[in-house]
This record gives sequence, structure tokens and C-alpha cells, in this order.
Amino acid sequence: MPADESSAARGAGRTRATAAISRALTPPLLAAPLPAGPGTLAGLALRSRPATGPRRPPVPRAGRAPGAGGRQPRRGPGVRRTYERLRRAWDRPLTAYYLILGSSLLITVLGLVMVYSASMIKALELARPGTYFFRKQFIAAVIGAALMLLATRMPLKLHRALAYPLLMGTVFLMVLVQVPGIGMSVNGNQNWIYLGGPFQLQPSEFGKLALILWGADLLARKQDKRLLAQWKHMLVPLVPVAFMLLGLIMLGGDMGTAIILTAILFGLLWLAGAPTRLFAGVLASAALIGFLLIKTSPNRMSRLGCIGASEPGPGDSCWQAVHGIYALASGGWFGSGLGASVEKWGQLPEPHTDFIFAITGEELGLAGTLSVLALFAALGYAGIRVAGRTEDPFVRYAAGGVTTWITAQAVINIGAVLGLLPIAGVPLPLFSYGGSALLPTMFAVGLLIAFAREDPAARAALAMRRPGVRWKTMRRRVMKRPSGER
Repeated sequence: MPADESSAARGAGRTRATAAISRALTPPLLAAPLPAGPGTLAGLALRSRPATGPRRPPVPRAGRAPGAGGRQPRRGPGVRRTYERLRRAWDRPLTAYYLILGSSLLITVLGLVMVYSASMIKALELARPGTYFFRKQFIAAVIGAALMLLATRMPLKLHRALAYPLLMGTVFLMVLVQVPGIGMSVNGNQNWIYLGGPFQLQPSEFGKLALILWGADLLARKQDKRLLAQWKHMLVPLVPVAFMLLGLIMLGGDMGTAIILTAILFGLLWLAGAPTRLFAGVLASAALIGFLLIKTSPNRMSRLGCIGASEPGPGDSCWQAVHGIYALASGGWFGSGLGASVEKWGQLPEPHTDFIFAITGEELGLAGTLSVLALFAALGYAGIRVAGRTEDPFVRYAAGGVTTWITAQAVINIGAVLGLLPIAGVPLPLFSYGGSALLPTMFAVGLLIAFAREDPAARAALAMRRPGVRWKTMRRRVMKRPSGER
């Protein structure tokens, strides 16, 4: 075969082979085969994938359910996630600390505002400046804030050492109240000592704090010696000393303070684990004594008859209780406005002390009264939490006693304003006018703050929040981190 024929045959064979490969690699959607020629084989890899047409569905990743776009479905509704976040925030070590500090300060500040609003007319009636009562309450709040700060910084040993001197000093002042020329009567109660000028002192308010500190220290020492299992060690000398304080208070005729002191005593016995029959016996004895004291006093009987009254009654015996209901009823949802109360213009007696909650309802409405109740509920819950999570018996008894004091007094005051309880003549803690009541209450709140800070987890969290500790910790981490330099 000639050379030119053989080369032509080889060229034809190469062309046929290229055409066969092109037909094998060309998708059926393409109408025309790839043209044979130079560069055809180089472009086969780029033309092997179709430019148009349906694509294969993406393969779902491991751990994801197949769906639109392969996205993972939501684990749960938003309400559940919000609840979990709130629960985790509620269980943090500093929750009780912030609740006690925030709620007490808010109650005190709102109380100052309401004292100013509720007492202006009363001050003008007494030919005093409109800010007369507010200035006295503000001074007491400043001194109380200093006492609260002092209580938060004092160690527990100093609190326990303060119990006996405070109790003896309070008993001495309560005895002086009954001495003619020293003690003075206010609204029929002989429970005040005149200090000069516009200042007076009610020692029975400090008796509540004294009973809590002394009783907590006594029960804690007996628990350390394992003596509380015997009923005589649980009752003696706690109950006799409490009855001595109650007797001194009742000599002055202050039934409301005696009820609060009795509630504190029952709270301490309950925390100490008093048996049911023993607790019921003490409660029955206190109820019998209280019934006799009420039955023998026409004034207390008239107050008892004003529960749920809707009319002033004969001789206007229920005037104060009824006008307290009128003030709350006229407030509506959001009140008539701060300073716009009508009942404080001589219709409601004691608008800035015992019935300041009624003025709050009239001026701030249901929203304002519910806010006050929520703040007291938060303070009470935080106190119970501190008492329940501590391992120190003194902290448990003292925190429980302070919480019982504040919550019981708030319930009695608000219940009287609502017409559900008889008028006991006790102020709303941290809220009503009265420096003698505000000072020991703020010191007691400082005790709760100190107890909340003593929790080991809370102490560690507070230490990490200090700027110096945080900077040292970050610096230590940076120094320990390998830099990569040689």
C-alpha cells in the first residue's frame, strides 16, 4: 500500500474513533454530536455535565431531618425557651441578693414619694410647711440607709454579739416609756419617748429586731448542743422573754405591735422545728390572751366590727375603714394621678401612716398597688430563699424571723386597708411615714443582704465581678496561653 493511502486510512480511522467517543460522552439532550477536530478531547471534561435540566436533590446531612433546604426544625416553642432562660436566671447565686436589695430600695423610694404626696394636706392643717413630714422621713431614710450598709458589712459574729446588748437596751427603753414625764402618748398608745424638737422614738419597734437577733442566737447555740429536741429547751427562755416584751408593749396599749411580735415568736418556733402539739398549745394560749384583750376594750371591739363595713356606722365608728375603701375604689386602673387624691383632704385620717396604701391606690390605681404587692412578694420570697439555702443555723433563724416580721406586718396593714382585717395601727414596712419603724426595718433588710452575700456561690460570683479580680484573672489566662514564639 502506498504511503499516502496508509496515512489517509489512519486519518479516517482516527476521525471515526473521535466521533465514537464524542457520541458516547454527549448527553442525549444535545441534538448534535461534538465536532471532531483539534481540541475536542480537551473540552470533553467541561461538556460532560449538562448545562440545563433537573439536578439531583441534595443529600441531607447527618443528624438533620430531610426537609425544605435541609434546615433543622426548631426544638420547641419560644415560650418554653423563654421559660428555661428565666429559670436559669432565677437559679443564679445572686438572685436573692439582687431581689432583696432592689425590692427594698424601690419600696423605700416609692414610699418617700407617697409620704410627700399624702402628708402635704396634713402638714398644712398643723400649720407646718407642706414638706414637713417628707423631710423627717427623708432624714430617717438616709440614716436607715447608713444602718443598712453597716449591717451588710458587719460579720456574723458581730451580729450575734450585738443581740444581748440590743435586747437589754430595748427593754430599758420600754420601761422608761411607762415613767411619767419621759414617756408620751400618741393616739391613745403610751409607747413613745420624747427626744426633743420634732423627734420621738418608739422603742417597741426596736423590740422586734432585738427579739429576732437574740432568739436566733439562742436557738443556734442550743441547736449546736443538740438541745432543741427537748421542748423545755425550745421554749425556755425564748417564750418567757417574748412574753415580757409583749407585756411591756401591752402596758402602752399597742395591740398591733404585740401581734407582730407574736408572729415573730411563732416564726422562730416554726423554724426551730417545734412539734405540732407544742406549737398548737402556744398558739392557743396567744389566741386566748388576744381574745381577752380585745373583749375587754370597747375600742378594739369596734375595730373588729368594722371588718367588711361599707358604711361609717353609728357614731362614725368605721369612718377610717370605709374611707380607705372609698380611696381604693376611686383609683380605677391607673389612678387619678400623683398628688390628686381627694380622701387626703381631711376625709381619711392618718393618710401618710396606717392608710398610705389607700392613698397609693387612689393616686396610682390598681397598677400602683399591684406593684407594691409584687415588691413585697419578691422581698418575702428572697428572704425565704436565703433562710432555706443556708447551712448556718443563726442565719436561718435570723433570716426567717426578719422575713416573718416584714411579710406579717405588710399583710396586716394591707388587709386592714382592704377591709379584710381589723385596723391594728401598724405601718406598712419601708413605705409608711415613721422614722422609728423605718430605722430598725432597714437594718433588718441589711441583715438579709449580708446573709445573701455569705452564701459561698454568691460570694464567688461577687468576687468575680470585681474589676481587679477580673483583670487579674484575664491576665493570668493570657500569660498561660502559648504565644507560639521560640
